[in-house]
Amino acid sequence: MKHWQKRSLKEEDLNKSTNPYERRNAMAIIYPVIFTATHDKKDTYLVYIPDLDGITEGFGLSDSIKMARDYIGLAIYEMNDKDIPKASDKVKPSQSEFYKEYPKENSFVSYVDLDLDAYRRMMNQKAVRRNVSLPAWLDRRVTEENINCSRVLQEALIEKLNA
Repeated sequence: MKHWQKRSLKEEDLNKSTNPYERRNAMAIIYPVIFTATHDKKDTYLVYIPDLDGITEGFGLSDSIKMARDYIGLAIYEMNDKDIPKASDKVKPSQSEFYKEYPKENSFVSYVDLDLDAYRRMMNQKAVRRNVSLPAWLDRRVTEENINCSRVLQEALIEKLNA
């Protein structure tokens, strides 16, 4: 397939896709966010999310974007989809809580997105029972050493998945 040809996706492909922008059922949300650089030694950015009246901060722009994304997720992940505040069309740096404290050129508006479905899955800490098969010799050693298999498996999977 050439880069200029459109790929034809079937409905079931759209719902199986791991790409949130291809899934029709995905709940991708985008909010305007005002970032204000403080120009301190830690490269701190103050973050204001006007639609959620949210304030956070990060060290460096990348961390600030992650902090904004996390604030958005925490603020709305338990809301019903119909209750989630709509994003404003026009946001100006002057709307920031920090606008009067820092020079105007230190602030800018950018959009931060969040796959709310993925965020909700990540925040769901409900334990799920799963059977695991071990060789008999390993099971004996685990029992002798009083090792919690569930905890060890969780830690190993988290490390393996970089979660």
